[in-house]
This record gives sequence, C-alpha cells and structure tokens, in this order.
Amino acid sequence: MRSSVLSLTSARDAFSATPPLERAVASALPTRLRPADLLRLTDEGAEDVLAGRYDHLLPSNGIWPSDERWATRLLADDEVDVWLISWTPGKSTELHDHAGSLGALTVLSGALSEYRWNGTELRRRILSAGDQASFPIGWVHDVMRAPAHAVVDAATETALDPALLDPTLSVHAYSPPLSAMSYYEVTGHGTLRRTRTVLTDQPEGDM
Repeated sequence: MRSSVLSLTSARDAFSATPPLERAVASALPTRLRPADLLRLTDEGAEDVLAGRYDHLLPSNGIWPSDERWATRLLADDEVDVWLISWTPGKSTELHDHAGSLGALTVLSGALSEYRWNGTELRRRILSAGDQASFPIGWVHDVMRAPAHAVVDAATETALDPALLDPTLSVHAYSPPLSAMSYYEVTGHGTLRRTRTVLTDQPEGDM
C-alpha cells in the first residue's frame, strides 16, 4: 500500500545499538527521560513505520510531498512526543535550538545534513539511514536533506544515486514535548546571535 515505505524494509538491518552520548547531560533536567530513552523511542518508531503500523498516518495518495517538509505525530503524552518527518531538497530548518527539550532522531531512509554550532563554528555531519543522534539542551543546529553529491556509497565510494534519497524520512522524539524554539545567526565576529524565539509544537520548525 505504501510501496515507497515498504521498499525500505532493508534499512531495518542498518539500525545499530544506541550510541554513546557525545557529551554529558546535566543531572537536573525537566524530564525523567534521558537521551538513551529518546534514541530507543525513535528507533522503535522507525521500525514501526517500516512494519506498516503507521500507514494510516501517511499521505493518503502514497506520494510524499516534494515541495515542503511534511510531518505527522506518531506518539504524544505528557513526557514525550514522537514525529515522522519527510524532508525535501533545499529546505533547511534554519539554525535553532529546542528550548527546554531534549531531542533525538533516527534516520529511516535517505540522508540528512546537520550543521551544528560547536562554540566557534558550524560543523557538518551526514546522517544516513540507520544513523542516530541525540540533542542535549543548548544544542544549536540546522538540518536539511543531504544533497546527493554529499552522500558517498560505502561500497563504491561514489556519490549516492539521487533516487535513493526519495523519500528521506526520519523519526524524532522530544522530551518534554517541544513547546518553543530559538533561532540564531552566526555573526561576522564568529559568534552566535539569537534572532527570535517562537512558541511551537511543530518538529524542527514549522512545516
């Protein structure tokens, strides 16, 4: 029914065990959940999408939007919300944080480019199908669908066939549920400046 998703079942084997945290998280957080919990939730959500358990939430015509990002909420309660996001070429989230929420994602198919502020500059990494990432409070990043030329096929060491990026899907979790985001710009002095803060319950910025 959803051939574009069901064809991704081979990606299930790509999911790896929860990776170690990249840096320590403060002990006093506004949630009992930890990054490892959110990574597990996104991994389980990705497997459920592949298994067809959320087919009723996917685009009714079976065609993923090609002009704008698309998202649907898979799970929501007082502690966490979990989203499935479809990414389109050239549409970034802008540089932002998740206010007082921890975050995590699992890439279901395709690949994402993440530009993260490390305190002095933006550093890019590519997250491909099966990759996971967690976002402590204070994490500032910009996320977009990775251009095909930036994703290398490990077997052939050549640029990925653009067709393999369709669709590019990821599952995200936020705890507490996302309620606000701040946006930033890098100044000419190599520092980060906040430009605005918005109230939102949409994942990775408004769709």
